[in-house]
Amino acid sequence: MIHKYEFSKGTLAIVPNDEETSLVLEDKERYIVQEKPFRIMEDSCHYFGSSYEGRKEGAKAILGAEYKVPIVVEDSSNLIAFPTTSPYADDCAWISLKRVFNIYKIDNYHTKIVFDNQEEIIVPCSFRSVENQLSRASRLDLVLQNRKNS
Repeated sequence: MIHKYEFSKGTLAIVPNDEETSLVLEDKERYIVQEKPFRIMEDSCHYFGSSYEGRKEGAKAILGAEYKVPIVVEDSSNLIAFPTTSPYADDCAWISLKRVFNIYKIDNYHTKIVFDNQEEIIVPCSFRSVENQLSRASRLDLVLQNRKNS
C-alpha cells in the first residue's frame, strides 16, 4: 500500500476501494493508495501547481457546466480527468480522458470502460452518464487545444 499518488499520463482510473483507500489503475500496475479518490485529485492538482477548486472553476467557465465537471490536472499535456458521479460522493471514480478507448452499457446502472491498453473496469454509473462525462471532458480538451493553437 502506498500513501501518496499523483495522477499522471500512465493513470487509467482512480476508483474507491473502501472508505479510506483507492485502487489506482495504471498501464500494467494496480496500487492501493491510503487516500480517497477525491483527495488524490486534490493532491495531484497541488502537485502540478494549482488547486482543485481553481481547476474546477476554470472548467466551469469554459464549459458552462455547474456539476461533475472534468478537470485539467496538468496543463502542458492537457491531462484531463472526469468524475463518474459527484466528486464528493464515496462511489466516485476518476477516469483519464485520453486513456478511454470505448464504453459499453452493462445494464441501467453499470458501464464498462475499456482503456487504450485493453484494461477494463465496470463503474456503478449509467451508460448515458458516462457518455455525457466523456463528451464534456472531450469538449474541454478541444477548447483548450484550440486556444493553445490560436
